[in-house]
Amino acid sequence: MSEPLKSRKRLSSLIYSEKARGVFAQILVTGGIAFIAWYLISNTFENLANQGIATGYSFLSLESSFGISEHMIEFTPADSYGRALMVGFLNTMKVSFLGIIFATLIGFVVGVSRMSKNWILSRIAAVYINLFRNIPVLLQLIFWYTLINNALPSPKRALEVLPDVFFSNRGVLFPVPADHPAYFWMGVVFVIALVGVWLLRRWALAHRDRTGQTFPYAWAGLALVVVSVFITYLVCGAPTEMSTPVLKGFNFKGGAKLSPEFLSLLIGLTLYTSTYIADIVRSGLLSVPKGQEEASTDLGLKPSQTLMHVVLPQASRVMIPPLTSQYLNLTKNSSLAVAVGYPDLVSLSNTTMNQTGQAIEAISIFMAVYLGISLVISLFMNWYNKKMALVER
Repeated sequence: MSEPLKSRKRLSSLIYSEKARGVFAQILVTGGIAFIAWYLISNTFENLANQGIATGYSFLSLESSFGISEHMIEFTPADSYGRALMVGFLNTMKVSFLGIIFATLIGFVVGVSRMSKNWILSRIAAVYINLFRNIPVLLQLIFWYTLINNALPSPKRALEVLPDVFFSNRGVLFPVPADHPAYFWMGVVFVIALVGVWLLRRWALAHRDRTGQTFPYAWAGLALVVVSVFITYLVCGAPTEMSTPVLKGFNFKGGAKLSPEFLSLLIGLTLYTSTYIADIVRSGLLSVPKGQEEASTDLGLKPSQTLMHVVLPQASRVMIPPLTSQYLNLTKNSSLAVAVGYPDLVSLSNTTMNQTGQAIEAISIFMAVYLGISLVISLFMNWYNKKMALVER
């Protein structure tokens, strides 16, 4: 066979090869995306240069010159933009973490109540789900913010619901321990004790598999944590001084405060997300075969024991994947904090870009942060899902 004929056959087989066409299509798509990205980026930098706007992240070290009403770390207007964004990140993490915990607890209770044989309890749960799920979360945030500001009295007429605990339109104020080195060391010992509890649990489970004997690691772990922290408290001087809120002028001084902005954001996100978690819990409980519950009842287990030890462990394998989506949604919905004035990452990024003109850099920062948070949540939930999966022997 002549060389030209062989070449034509190789070319024909290459053209009609499904694998070759797929590789060629991928090269075209990748090249097209790369060209569009290069064009947009180069055009953006050229336009910024024409307007005299410098690019880069050096602005993060400049003085911010603005204050932040709510911060977990010390912050003054003399601090940098980078520290301001760190304050926003911590505020975002605080409301997201607490929102996930409260939404999970409320969603679990409402989901189980929805399955209750008590008609009134089941109807109340159904109304709760349909009410808060069908109202946009942004409207709920605005509603709770308006309610707190208008329904609660001014600081001079604050409601003292408990000794030194005040409710006013400036938020909820309550006493906290005054600053003392003992609390830092108590926190360190608490973390170490938790590691000890985890190791104790691993030993107890291995001991049970080896000998068949159970060890009450839960009570032993609780005693370990309480005793170790209490001993640290005594060794460090047993501080008793408290910082209590006191009305001075038109506002309170001292103590700790939950601001109206934080409360409205936390309540809105919690109630909205808990409705979806309630349906996830309900669908998970329905996925467990009815015979499991009937067999547990025949064995003499109480309904609460059946739920906790038989139904829930099996239902959790169905619930974990959709729960991951709801946790991600709650974290991303926290960016609506700007609507109620809560200084989260997005809100402080907007302030930063307005003052510096570094819009692209500021947006890229909070996009990267939210991407990182989402990946961490997904990785943790995937690990937990694999841990809860059935292991065939």
